[in-house]
Amino acid sequence: MTVSPADGPVFGAVYGTDAMRAAMGERAFLQRMLDTEAALARAQSRLGMIPAEAAAAITAAARVEILDISALAAATRNTGFPVVGLVKQLSAAAGPDAGRWTHWGTTTQDIVDTALVLQMRDAFALIAADLDRLIAAFAKLARAHRHTVMAGRTHAQQALPITFGYKAALWLDPLVTMRERLAQALPRILKLQFGGAVGTLASLGDKGQACAAELAKELDLALPAIPWHVVRDGTAEAACWLGMLCGVLAKPATDVMLLMQSEVSEASEPAAPGRGGSSTMPQKRNPIACEYVIAQARAAQALVPQVLGAMAHDHERGAGPMQIEQLALAPIFLHAHGAMAQALLIAEGLVVDGARMRRNLDASGGLIVAEAVMMGLAPLLGRGVAHDVVHHACDVALAEGVTLDTALARDPRVTDHLDQPGIARLTDPAGYLGATQGFIDAVLARAG
Repeated sequence: MTVSPADGPVFGAVYGTDAMRAAMGERAFLQRMLDTEAALARAQSRLGMIPAEAAAAITAAARVEILDISALAAATRNTGFPVVGLVKQLSAAAGPDAGRWTHWGTTTQDIVDTALVLQMRDAFALIAADLDRLIAAFAKLARAHRHTVMAGRTHAQQALPITFGYKAALWLDPLVTMRERLAQALPRILKLQFGGAVGTLASLGDKGQACAAELAKELDLALPAIPWHVVRDGTAEAACWLGMLCGVLAKPATDVMLLMQSEVSEASEPAAPGRGGSSTMPQKRNPIACEYVIAQARAAQALVPQVLGAMAHDHERGAGPMQIEQLALAPIFLHAHGAMAQALLIAEGLVVDGARMRRNLDASGGLIVAEAVMMGLAPLLGRGVAHDVVHHACDVALAEGVTLDTALARDPRVTDHLDQPGIARLTDPAGYLGATQGFIDAVLARAG
């Protein structure tokens, strides 16, 4: 009974990933709540707060398979949260002696929030691994095509020559930055929530902070200075990081989609039988992966403001913001990982046509290097005269359909200073790449 295409058995093949559905789905959430309850019992037993036998029994019972999902749904419908029903079933499964020690001194939001953090840890591990793969793929393209000259484009028009390796380095650099940002953010995001009813842990007396520290150690989470149940900057940072990642992924997807246009045809998604085909036009190879990167990136980014809006919790327990966050955060993770999966398909199998790049570069008849010629003539003629000379040559080339070097060779102001090989050097796109190679090297050094 799915409503979102990302959760359906058919569209789920192109939206999201099964791995992320497993990490951020409801079944994983239930298991992570049970994991938190079991970890709490173990931590409290080590502090002498509950019997060790009870902790062992609770841990043994804390498996999602023991839950009656229909009964849990009914309890959730009644209370609004699944924790009450979950604790009741866990207590029964642990047995009467151990069961009375479950959920000792904690509250619903402690369990819900800590379970969410455990889910996010799994989710970020998936994304981080694929981010490394994507970085490696774009680095490989940057190395392989550092000398593959192509037209750089501004405002959708040919502007100056670049190399495809430079373009790949432009895709690569922000991904390296996103990896750095994630490493910096995770300690702020992956932290325990444990505060009891209003965050003071009053129910645990003088053992509250010791219990929190032991629970954080048990779950391998950071211990915050104070409970964060109504301070949601951690979840907001997670959502914002994912939104930025999606923007970074959408850039190469947009470029490849445009490079696949029939009139350009300089690069394309990897070919496979039937992939990107049309139901009516056999010749078509549509940029399917690019489209699903862009669609999922925008879907994730559209949900980020919901998580930001959910930061406004009232007093010591919010009335409604938590539910808003729950509706938005998991889908952001799912769409972001889906965009990442499609981006990997593109990056690891991209087909680059260097010959077509050169043909397209030459299609302007050399006009793309007009700036190069002007800068080359400026020391000989002065910048103003050089500009006028090249501007006139461009007009001649366009009016008569000749190449720029031919037009330049007719002008004595040029030939007084340059012979034909000299003109050829100035009009060679490969000779006007500036600091391209240095920039590529710098990005590759960052990528490692």
